[in-house]
Amino acid sequence: MTDPKLTATEKARIAVLVGRMCKRDLAGPNVHQGDLQRRVDRILDGARERDAKAAKK
Repeated sequence: MTDPKLTATEKARIAVLVGRMCKRDLAGPNVHQGDLQRRVDRILDGARERDAKAAKK
């Protein structure tokens, strides 16, 4: 899958989540990050749906 064009809001939300992932990574290798990864995936899925709707028009 190709990554969709992101809005400024989506970029900011993903940047915050990646920052939190980095902070958790510093805590140790056994820290669970799946919840943050799911949130990033959800943002990307929404952006893909928006691009698909825009392509239909």
